[in-house]
Amino acid sequence: MNKEESTLPHVEYVEITEDHCDQRLDNFLITRLKGVPKSHIYRIVRKGEVRVNKGRIDVKYRLVTGDIVRIPPIRVAERSEEAYVPQGLQLALQQGILFEDDGFLIVNKPAGFAVHGGSGVSSGIIEGLRLLRPEAHFLELVHRLDKDTSGCLLIAKKRSALRSLQALFRESQIQKTYQALLSGQWPRKKLVVSAPLLKNISKGGERIVVISPSGKAAETLFRRLQLFRDVTLVEASPKTGRTHQIRVHAASLGHPIVGDERYGQDEANKIFKNKGYKRMFLHAQTLRFAHPVTGVLMAITAPLPLQLEHLLSHEEPL
Repeated sequence: MNKEESTLPHVEYVEITEDHCDQRLDNFLITRLKGVPKSHIYRIVRKGEVRVNKGRIDVKYRLVTGDIVRIPPIRVAERSEEAYVPQGLQLALQQGILFEDDGFLIVNKPAGFAVHGGSGVSSGIIEGLRLLRPEAHFLELVHRLDKDTSGCLLIAKKRSALRSLQALFRESQIQKTYQALLSGQWPRKKLVVSAPLLKNISKGGERIVVISPSGKAAETLFRRLQLFRDVTLVEASPKTGRTHQIRVHAASLGHPIVGDERYGQDEANKIFKNKGYKRMFLHAQTLRFAHPVTGVLMAITAPLPLQLEHLLSHEEPL
């Protein structure tokens, strides 16, 4: 991919407006300095070359209306071509809009795609949407879903909507309901799992989450929907939003999610893969919340992917 380099000719002083209020400094710079590696942005902040109101500042600082951000002269590599987004993803996004208004949209995220590029991933859901909608001045993720999870994903179209929706998440005012297929027969009809979760790093360098007293509080309600001979279909409602929460809590029951290669059982996953389960069976089915502007109660549902419906139809019910 060809790149052209230009250099900001002098120090820039940018006054923060309402559009960027409450945005993290690093995210603001990443958006403004397109083409500059994230590592370089973090370095110039760490060295004090970027300043806010004449003072050194951390990348996690949240900008306030009226702040003056000093941006030093810097080489900006601008891509002469659009980021590559697979045709399959473009089609899924075009057909997968579940709700949209002036402030935000909800898309039925396909499994197998990260919500954003990075860490070896050239592009993801948000890059795909920006490519499909070049006229959109603002498209940002409100929350995240794991790469192999499908279902409801909230995207803000305005910064005011982003702040409002993220506030609803922080205040637990958005109810998320997932469908998951657990390995084996889960005997309970309903159970609340309260187990603190701690982010860790495995020996192979892969990020994992473990149950630990020193972790952050996490709670998930599991409700059995249907029992099969080899698997159990459940509804999972997380009361908190920790990384990999449902996956780790399900594994703690002794019934990990079918196809979960990180927290599942290798032998069981091999058997399920031979039966046609090529992905993790976790689907963000429903979002329920009061619209941040109108107050109207909303319940947006993403249908279970046909592939998962087909596989489920071949399981032997009890």
